[in-house]
Amino acid sequence: MISRARLCRSRRWVIKVGSSLLTRNGHGLDTSLIRDWVRQIAALRSRGVEEVILVSSGAVAEGMTRLGWRQRPGTLHRLQAAAAVGQMGLIQTYESQFQSHGLHTAQVLLTHDDLGDRKRYLNARRTLQTLLRLGVVPIVNENDTVAADELRFGDNDTLAALVANLIVADVLVLLTDQPGMYDKDPRRHSDAVMIDQAGANDPRLERMAAGGGVGTLGRGGMLTKVRAARKAARSGAPTVIAHGREADILLQLHGGRACGTFIVPDQEPLAARKQWLANQLQVRGALYLDQGAVSKLTNAGCSLLAVGVTAVEGRFQRGDLVSCFSPDGCEVARGLVNYNADEADRIKGISSEDIATVLGYRDDEELIHRDNLVLL
Repeated sequence: MISRARLCRSRRWVIKVGSSLLTRNGHGLDTSLIRDWVRQIAALRSRGVEEVILVSSGAVAEGMTRLGWRQRPGTLHRLQAAAAVGQMGLIQTYESQFQSHGLHTAQVLLTHDDLGDRKRYLNARRTLQTLLRLGVVPIVNENDTVAADELRFGDNDTLAALVANLIVADVLVLLTDQPGMYDKDPRRHSDAVMIDQAGANDPRLERMAAGGGVGTLGRGGMLTKVRAARKAARSGAPTVIAHGREADILLQLHGGRACGTFIVPDQEPLAARKQWLANQLQVRGALYLDQGAVSKLTNAGCSLLAVGVTAVEGRFQRGDLVSCFSPDGCEVARGLVNYNADEADRIKGISSEDIATVLGYRDDEELIHRDNLVLL
């Protein structure tokens, strides 16, 4: 299993900082804390961490402060307006702080649509890789000013994990306002114990994180961090959840100190295209499988045939990404479907030879071909 000692040998980090850390409890950006993180990132560069991408929240919160709003807007257009105003202050602050260390920055704004389209996904990866080779520190955020509801990542923990997959990072660091992840909410349970290390696919993590709560300024919580760690693990990256205000936290992590919660991959990394299928596309529907189909997918590496499907949900089209669930409701795979939702519903449970009889045509034998399917 991967140990913390790996961090001192790593050279490509993705670091995410949240709104609760950045904004002094909603009263503008905490410039002194940003200055300290930038100092640590500059120090990491001198220690051999040559490539750092910073995924930063805070645009909406900073915009709210500038506009004099005390409560987070509930409508998308007002959120977008706050983000547009706040991005100015956020990037200005980062730019000035990094320049004091002789480092250039670049602003990179992404939507789910950018990473869901294969061509744009590859373009984003090439751009980030080029910036890193040039010694630039990319500052990544969701493009809140234009993203529609269905195109939003939903939280910057998820965005950070997808960026870690995109560039094949050595480690993902999620800085938060908690020392790490606990087995229960420490604000309500005095006997809560912090988790030092866990496997990304440990089913207990989501149950323990589910009661964690969400701050008033952010969209995430401990549950989103666990899910982000699971996504990052698919490209082989461990995740650290740590307190962003702890002294020299980034330098301590690089030195192998036991700070925060260390979540390690416990499966082989997925190939690049399989990661894209598993992580970057939005799920448009669901297929429920019988146990025989689950066994063929997970044990024999087979394609998914219509005969193994018991139920269909969603309004998906041919080529959309759908989730595949076992009889007990666990998601076992995702893949690009060869038939739309209406067609899939009509042919569920029948053999491939009978598809033409039911539909009047047969485009593919498989509902999902194994080359377009990834096991979770």
